[in-house]
Amino acid sequence: MIYRNLGKSGLKVSALSFGAWVTFHDQVEDDTAYQCMKAAYDAGVNFFDNAEAYAQGEAEKMMGRVIKKTGWKRTDLVLSTKIFWGGQGVNDRGLSRKHIFEGTNAALKRLETDYVDLIFCHRPDIHTPIEETVWAMNLILQQGKALYWGTSEWNSTQLMEAYQFARREHLIPPLMEQPEYNMFRREKVEKDYRPLYKKMGLGTTIWSPLASGILTGKYNDGIPDRSRLSLENYQWLKERIFSEEGMKKIEKVKALQPVADELGVSMANMAIAWCLKNPDVSTVITGASKPEQVVENMKSLEFVDKLTDDVMEKIESVLQNKPKPEPDWRGM
Repeated sequence: MIYRNLGKSGLKVSALSFGAWVTFHDQVEDDTAYQCMKAAYDAGVNFFDNAEAYAQGEAEKMMGRVIKKTGWKRTDLVLSTKIFWGGQGVNDRGLSRKHIFEGTNAALKRLETDYVDLIFCHRPDIHTPIEETVWAMNLILQQGKALYWGTSEWNSTQLMEAYQFARREHLIPPLMEQPEYNMFRREKVEKDYRPLYKKMGLGTTIWSPLASGILTGKYNDGIPDRSRLSLENYQWLKERIFSEEGMKKIEKVKALQPVADELGVSMANMAIAWCLKNPDVSTVITGASKPEQVVENMKSLEFVDKLTDDVMEKIESVLQNKPKPEPDWRGM
């Protein structure tokens, strides 16, 4: 395993991490969750990602039970949760001081831990002043309920506003962002956040490196047998993958397959390695519904060096979606 600093902090996170989104509770039960997390841990993964919204809190409960069963040292783990969607009550969602305080306490109880290493604002809250959210997150850190705080799917303007307010008020600023990043979603990580990596020391814990499975190539010929898309509660994902836009992505995956074949790697491994190639990515969150998938995902680390400049150019020639840099007006 390779370990990278999370942004400018001294915290080391495994370059590949494991997340509970989608699979925990909805697709797997405790025994399988245990096997998957153990396979990840045995491969050197130390960062395990979760959120209060995942399976309405059941994913956190499951992860807490697994960690308790394994007997792993808490100091060897980097655990996270994300706060925004905590329930149906009028104050059970969003980023108010009240929900951040109560949502964090509830998440810690479900995870059966005294603190999380990372806590994220799961989405921006247009109904709560950023100042209130920054103060609340600072309080959570001061109370020792989390060690670092960050955001998920905030834009660069919102991030900079939070950072500048924290600096001005001598509070702890956000350290990390959790955006979607893959061969098809690149704008935020490669363009919008670019000034923030140096200015803020921003780290990234990226999710969906396989673009909901499209980049594995498993949907190239339709829905495979026993796919999660056959489950009723994944109808939304089926519609997304086989939409007009999704079909265009599938065609690009078909065009990328010869590149993967030439390297002697799977399409999925190449897609994850492509994310790891970006030095602004602190860790790539992977998911799995069985331990064999975890083992396969971990192999991606072996192939990063195979993505030479020539190979990257071949990939770009297929993708045709590299974000254009902002014009440099200095000296004009």
